[in-house]
Amino acid sequence: MKLDGKVCVVTGGARGIGRTIAEQLSAAGAEIVYALDRETARFADLPAGIQGVELDVTARDQIESFVEKLIAERGRIDVLVNNAGITRDGLVHKMSDEDWDAVVSVNMKGVFNMARAVGPRMMEYGAGSIINISSVVGLDGNIGQTNYSATKAGVVAMARTWAKEFSRKGAAVRVNAVAPGFVNTEMIQSVPQKVIDGITGKTPLGRLGEPHEIANTVQFLASDASSFITGQVIRVDGGLVV
Repeated sequence: MKLDGKVCVVTGGARGIGRTIAEQLSAAGAEIVYALDRETARFADLPAGIQGVELDVTARDQIESFVEKLIAERGRIDVLVNNAGITRDGLVHKMSDEDWDAVVSVNMKGVFNMARAVGPRMMEYGAGSIINISSVVGLDGNIGQTNYSATKAGVVAMARTWAKEFSRKGAAVRVNAVAPGFVNTEMIQSVPQKVIDGITGKTPLGRLGEPHEIANTVQFLASDASSFITGQVIRVDGGLVV
């Protein structure tokens, strides 16, 4: 699953799953990986081969400027991983408009903004792979996460739509989604142990996932090894039973 010479972009790439994805794509031979994030303090210790770029996926002008600059310098974008996302949890009758709008803006419109800028460029180049990071919550739902569930379901629907749109006119542009289960990141480490025990108890493999296990699937979809896979959603959840 080598990525020799590929130009890759990962949103939310400064920490957590996004950073692991960026590191793994770079280690697989990518020419360059751009880690886009609002948290610039985390760029200081990025490995060689990964370039941190301050960018807000909700800001269309920032995205267009970045894409134009990248194309001018590199000539193409081979891989786009739409990973940036936030949570603002709450039961539906207690969820504020602000929390709904914030999650939808980043998790769904941010993905739309990136694909709108990058997808047509890939079509011009004739090839590319776009990977939307969804969640099992987007497939199965979860109490207290109406906004998050809706956005993660939305990015699956967009992936399936773009698999059809971006492959028109003979372009070999593939679009897929990855739906992680509960993964051992900074976010999950703040969850009470009894809640984690409940999650792992419903998981046949009996544990949380690790970031590199999500990155493995992303690397596969980014590589030519998955050249006949598009419009799909792959669960990486240890067999989680809801």
